[in-house]
Amino acid sequence: MLSDFLLLLLSLNLKQMDLQAQIKLPIADELAHFVELFDRTLDSTNATLHEVYSHLLKSKGKLMRPTLMLLLAKGLGGVTDETYSAALSLELLHTASLVHDDIVDDSRERRGQLSVNALFGNKVAVLSGDYILAQALGYAAQTGDARIVKAIAGLGKHLSEGELLQLYNIGSTDYDENTYLEIITKKTASLFATCTRCAAISARAGVHEVAMCDDFGRYIGLAFQIRDDIFDYSDHADIGKPTGNDMKERKLTLPALFVLNASTDARLHDMARLVRRGEATDAQIASLVAATVEGGGIEYATTVMQSYVDKAKSVLDVIADDAVRRSLELYADYVARRDH
Repeated sequence: MLSDFLLLLLSLNLKQMDLQAQIKLPIADELAHFVELFDRTLDSTNATLHEVYSHLLKSKGKLMRPTLMLLLAKGLGGVTDETYSAALSLELLHTASLVHDDIVDDSRERRGQLSVNALFGNKVAVLSGDYILAQALGYAAQTGDARIVKAIAGLGKHLSEGELLQLYNIGSTDYDENTYLEIITKKTASLFATCTRCAAISARAGVHEVAMCDDFGRYIGLAFQIRDDIFDYSDHADIGKPTGNDMKERKLTLPALFVLNASTDARLHDMARLVRRGEATDAQIASLVAATVEGGGIEYATTVMQSYVDKAKSVLDVIADDAVRRSLELYADYVARRDH
């Protein structure tokens, strides 16, 4: 017989499944077409690439960004061929960036399964990531819109800058929240903002609508990353990310930064320095995670995350279609409520 806890988890998962289905309802046909295009894109006659692609397709995820792009395009005039090409480009670029990030971070897992570098080695992972990136640029060119190409090219810069800033910040001795926000703006929010901007452009939206969509994507991206970082303090196995994994990679995220800035406990600060030097033991990381939870770090980060969700919802008046606007509001809620 299932325990009460497992029944609760099952109930929450079913509710999330229902929420995802509601979000996608206005674009069910368009999303099915995108999936068909994307699956066809991730294929190759090259044996090694075919293996890598097959592995990546096993963890395709929830299609958060394509869903967002298709909803916005539909709400602003209609999904076009340019929308599909831009969505393919950005999902491929995102995929390539994850492959490369796992190499940089020496991560062995991605979404609960072995990372490409863990399974195939760094050389194959680098070259595969480069190949996928080249495909992404090809689809950007297919849009035939210089504004979309410029936005996607700029995204590549932001992602690299964010990764470099994160690497530099590992050696920092302070706990600056503004630096953290700059990192996640470049690494995550810029991706969502580029998606929403390109969706609006592809739907032939006006300058004001494009700007509002850019804001919406940025706020959603910030909330999305903060939620991801909160997961690092959970011991639920279904998240696909071990507890304290960020700290094992020498990263201190918003919940820990809040507690460290609020605390004068020398022991906590000593453990934080060991984390950033890569010298903390598993026991010390577990202790810092526990102190973060007990010190209100999760509540603080959740409040910040919700403020971005509220900001995102506040700009949705540019969407005239009631059904699409409701789905976008649910999308914002889902970003904050998701459990993995």
